[in-house]
Amino acid sequence: MLLLGIDLGTSSIKISVVDAASQQTITSVQYPETETPIIALQPGWAEQSADTWWEHVQQAILKANATNLYNPKDISAIGIAYQMHGLVCVDANKNVLRNSIIWCDSRAVTIGNKAFEAIGEEQCLSHLLNSPGNFTASKLAWVKENEPDLYAKIDKIMLPGDFIAMKLTGQITTSASSLSEGIFWDFKTNSLSKDVLDYYGFDEALFPTIQDVFSNHGQ
Repeated sequence: MLLLGIDLGTSSIKISVVDAASQQTITSVQYPETETPIIALQPGWAEQSADTWWEHVQQAILKANATNLYNPKDISAIGIAYQMHGLVCVDANKNVLRNSIIWCDSRAVTIGNKAFEAIGEEQCLSHLLNSPGNFTASKLAWVKENEPDLYAKIDKIMLPGDFIAMKLTGQITTSASSLSEGIFWDFKTNSLSKDVLDYYGFDEALFPTIQDVFSNHGQ
């Protein structure tokens, strides 16, 4: 049985094909060879095109297949690792609405700090295990505040790895792990954080179906 791993990094996509039985790597490739640009429209901002990520994933898989070191039909499962905290917004047709606000973008720091103060330090640290800070929830709040027309078109929000899984399977899913890195997850109630959703005014319908991390997220 062969396994295919996708690593969605900030600079490039890396693909590895591994033999599950021997745990040996059959091939590893990178695409593109040069770094993927980061779009900085203002100081402290950092965005990338999610559609470009998907294009690069496809090219990386084709590059791995072109090594002729394995039969693509023998790949039984795909796993995805990815740059954390990025915000991807899609409409009801699964079309990307704006560039992803990625992990190193700092525009939402003040928004997150205000949430930390309003929700309360003890509540945040005991339920979210962190401050909302500059994480994905605060980035989404920035979109809600500064791009209301676009925000109104959002059907689902997701993390970068969830987006690639959606493109591979056509299904929109996420996990507690993904939601926790975005500061959307309450570890005490083991559910979406009511504190965060209520404070920012997020509709629970914006979030994908929640699956276990190591489970089948689609085919």
